[in-house]
Amino acid sequence: MATQPRSAPPRGPSPSVVTPLPTRPSPAFDPSAPAAERRATLVSALPTPLRDVLASGRLERRPRFGDRGFDGVTEDWSPPDGVTGQQALMARRALDELTGSILAPASPDHLLARILALLSHYPAKGTAPEVEHLVALDWAEDLGEFPAWAVDAAARTWRRTQKWRPSIAEMRALCEEACAPEWALARRLSVIAAAASASGDGAGERTSHGRAGRLRALAGGAVRRMG
Repeated sequence: MATQPRSAPPRGPSPSVVTPLPTRPSPAFDPSAPAAERRATLVSALPTPLRDVLASGRLERRPRFGDRGFDGVTEDWSPPDGVTGQQALMARRALDELTGSILAPASPDHLLARILALLSHYPAKGTAPEVEHLVALDWAEDLGEFPAWAVDAAARTWRRTQKWRPSIAEMRALCEEACAPEWALARRLSVIAAAASASGDGAGERTSHGRAGRLRALAGGAVRRMG
């Protein structure tokens, strides 16, 4: 009797192919681009729910007065009501990425090299090289919270527009101006991250105290200088 060929066992269902969801690529940061363009590029890379919160916030402007009278306009931004824990989490993650990359402080070596190069364009008569180096170390400490690209931009602006040696206060003002749009966005993200905690959600409670301190230290970026 001829042996009947065995039928092949039935095949199981083909495993489904999992296709990862497309992610929004991080935009290439160009510090030489206009301020409005840099901010628009950063905002466009945020998740849609987070962009909706930023677009729905409330902005209040108040005059600011210093020792010499009127000193500009302070802008206070607050998020809309009903920020969810998910939106706060998105804001916290975006803030961590922004402060850890684009707004990361310059390295001490970069600061010292940039400051010594700038001061060499305006040599101080009668100042020993050792003293000049100590002066540069003071500058590096006082500019330590700014990103390298902002310090570079401030030094470039001063070289091209001024004929005398700058003061630390003048360089700090230029650095604040250089990265004002990025710090304004960082402050708004920080407010969103804390909004859910204030409303009882609790999602914003883990916001870093050190990062909040840096945001307060650079509050000058929220002031629009008016000549």
